[in-house]
Amino acid sequence: MKKPSKKTILWSAVALGFVVVLAVISSSGPRSGADLANNGQAPMSTASQSADKIEVVHFHATQQCWSCTTVGEFALKTIKERFPDEYQSGAIVFKDINGELPENNVIVTKYQASGSSLFVNAIIGDRDAIKEDTTVWRLVSNEQQFMDYFETKLKTLLGTS
Repeated sequence: MKKPSKKTILWSAVALGFVVVLAVISSSGPRSGADLANNGQAPMSTASQSADKIEVVHFHATQQCWSCTTVGEFALKTIKERFPDEYQSGAIVFKDINGELPENNVIVTKYQASGSSLFVNAIIGDRDAIKEDTTVWRLVSNEQQFMDYFETKLKTLLGTS
């Protein structure tokens, strides 16, 4: 059996850290998708511009734990099922990126990703508005809550909520 690299061990430790954080946070009880859509922040004002395009980027290691895999699966499922036209047209794009592969260094650097993470980039014109979404980790054990939350978030960014 091949000995794991230091990078693989680091990614595994980060994933374990997310699982621990998830366990602590999930003990705070369920919240609705609308409550969580802006990571506890006030909703976007109506004066805000809607995104022209949204990139949802799931970063992960080569070896993923259950929660890391599930966050990516639920995000993609939400997009495909609840935004089929936007997904088909390219208005919403989903990228699944292995952060350990050297060919992904440019996008990892652009998003400043470390470990397993989910980023949402609301692009207006040619300007990126990249934000990591940490709320998804609290919802990973409840598919319906996750999808409701993520749908609300994406609708808000698109200006359709």
